Amino acid sequence: MLDFLLASQNTPFAAAIVLMLLIGGAQVAGLGDFDADHDLGDAASDGLLSLLGLGRLPLLLWVALFLMIFGIIGYAGQQFWQALTGSLASAWLAGPVAAAVSLPFTGAGARVLAQIMPQDETTAVAVDSLVGRFATIQTGTARPGSPARARVTDVHGHPHYVMAEPDNADQVLHEGEDILLVRREGEVFRAISKGGHFLPGL
Repeated sequence: MLDFLLASQNTPFAAAIVLMLLIGGAQVAGLGDFDADHDLGDAASDGLLSLLGLGRLPLLLWVALFLMIFGIIGYAGQQFWQALTGSLASAWLAGPVAAAVSLPFTGAGARVLAQIMPQDETTAVAVDSLVGRFATIQTGTARPGSPARARVTDVHGHPHYVMAEPDNADQVLHEGEDILLVRREGEVFRAISKGGHFLPGL
């Protein structure tokens, strides 16, 4: 078995498996990064590159996947050829054939991996996205030129604390009052009262 694996006709496949293992080892050791961002441009989402799965996975992971599939298909093909003819095919013939066969399998594998791999997600929001949301004055009384601290939740339900002051010159916003953030000026939000703060609770 070892003679078959290390036969000169199988050198491309042995090299591919070894290189794949080295890439995996470097990743485990922290010397490589499968999650590195490699932008292949718009071509990665169209045509042949899309069929090959390029752009669906980090490039280093795609290369490792290709090397693994290339090695497996190469060895399997050589084993089939040896059983059929009694000898191994030349590496110069077996290598290109295995590479051509491996590409569509790599594309299919990349599409499967892309669906099951965790995706980067963020719940960070732009400060300006808080405009138009309701908030509550938490501490103090907000007057024109004298903002008070207010608590507002973003679209993800995460709380933010901002400084707010009335948008109208004759308005005062009291502690505990619900307000609507209508615009932002620098670090301060302008707000209007939601109304009903002084109505008795039912």
